[in-house]
Amino acid sequence: MLHLRLITPAGKTDDVVRLIENTVGTTHLVVLPGAARNPAGDVVMCDVAREAGDELIGALRELDLDKSGSIAVENIDLSLSKRADKAEDEAPGEGADAVLWEHLTDATHEESTLSVTYLAFLVLATMIAACGVVLDNAILIVGAMAVGPEFGPLAGICTAVVQRHPRLALRSLIALLVGFAAAMVVTVGFTWFMDALNLFTKDQLEADRPNTGFVYAPDAFSFVVAVLAGIAGTLSLTSAKSGALVGVAISVTTVPAAANAAVALAYGDMSQTVGSTNQLLLNLMGIVLAGTLTLLLQKWLWRKPR
Repeated sequence: MLHLRLITPAGKTDDVVRLIENTVGTTHLVVLPGAARNPAGDVVMCDVAREAGDELIGALRELDLDKSGSIAVENIDLSLSKRADKAEDEAPGEGADAVLWEHLTDATHEESTLSVTYLAFLVLATMIAACGVVLDNAILIVGAMAVGPEFGPLAGICTAVVQRHPRLALRSLIALLVGFAAAMVVTVGFTWFMDALNLFTKDQLEADRPNTGFVYAPDAFSFVVAVLAGIAGTLSLTSAKSGALVGVAISVTTVPAAANAAVALAYGDMSQTVGSTNQLLLNLMGIVLAGTLTLLLQKWLWRKPR
């Protein structure tokens, strides 16, 4: 169940209440006349089944409530109510399959912002991965994958394509390109610094690396894994099962490939630089393609029970 807290101008309250009452899957309607102060108006609260949430939120936006008032949505972790159970039973479809498009757009917008924190995580993840590829340490590679925040902009691109949101697409693309470019430049400098301390050597990079050699040797499986990870990551976002994102993060080689490309570039090994760059691009393309197709399929399938 979702809990909606609305601030409505007095002149729109009746329309909002009527809309909620006519939406299948809603319950626990509360109206507090004149309770809101900023902006001034009435406070309307209700609970709605997740599978009916997107329809109701979209209808409220058509009333311009997001401009003249406020729409706040919260997840209800526990609701002990026969009315809530009845509302969930009446709403068509299953809550686990429902996509809250407004929430997805807002979440990916935030995750795809080119912020200092985003850059810091991506730079740190790439530097950790650089240590992993030089030492041929799979544990460091997995840790770097988990730290990397690059799935946010990738999900933003997928959402922008499906929702036809060009500004979100541009924002996500900038975060992705600038983020990886900055991370690789810093990692090149980090490699030179570690080399000066005799902690990194070119021989370590070019030695046989059974645990990490895959990061600069893309093949068909690289694309297949990226596609599967893109599907899993998209489903985890749309179904609010964020725990699955950790598994997605450690199943693709975006950050390790970028790190290997940077280290190889620092040592002038163009063969590994090109191979790692191809691995990076292959993974990015696979995730975006799979994520976009998954969202399109979810959008199409959800029309059936509606």
